[in-house]
Amino acid sequence: MATITTRRMTTAEELMTMPDDGYRYELVRGELRKMPPAGGEHGWIAADIVGSLVTHVKANNLGKVYTAEPGFWIERDPDHVRAPDVAFVRRERVESIGRTTAYWPEAPDLAVEVISPNDRYTEVDEKVADWLAAGTRMVVVVNPRNRSVKAHRSPTDAVTLTIEDTLDGGDVVPGWQMPIADIFAD
Repeated sequence: MATITTRRMTTAEELMTMPDDGYRYELVRGELRKMPPAGGEHGWIAADIVGSLVTHVKANNLGKVYTAEPGFWIERDPDHVRAPDVAFVRRERVESIGRTTAYWPEAPDLAVEVISPNDRYTEVDEKVADWLAAGTRMVVVVNPRNRSVKAHRSPTDAVTLTIEDTLDGGDVVPGWQMPIADIFAD
């Protein structure tokens, strides 16, 4: 006799109310994925990006910058909640949706993923594809392993930047630029 096992699907509402157990989670098409805390290098790189981005966004009233891996609800039924290291949502969208204590109900305009020591490249590629499919206009992947940054605008439009280059927010975050050397500065 065959045994049938079914995996229980988790909802975004259940994820939101989970008790804090010291881990980070994302919800990938109903499947709960546990992520260990990121390391120190990951934290300071993300903080430097946030500092640069917040300063520019506030000075130009462009929208809101999100950090501390906020959840963005990018698909429903099954629920799909991703949590970038840094995100930006333009002012018009923030004003339209308003302040929310729940997960942001759409994809951000910009998502920044800093590769952690425990991240697999295939998992990072999956996140990039998810963000782009959900409507994120730019996905920036910061790779401390080889000190490079890859800016994705679509599945076929990606630019790799090295320590001599400058990341440009283009039409996603107008006027924002950050030298790659600043991202990896000690």
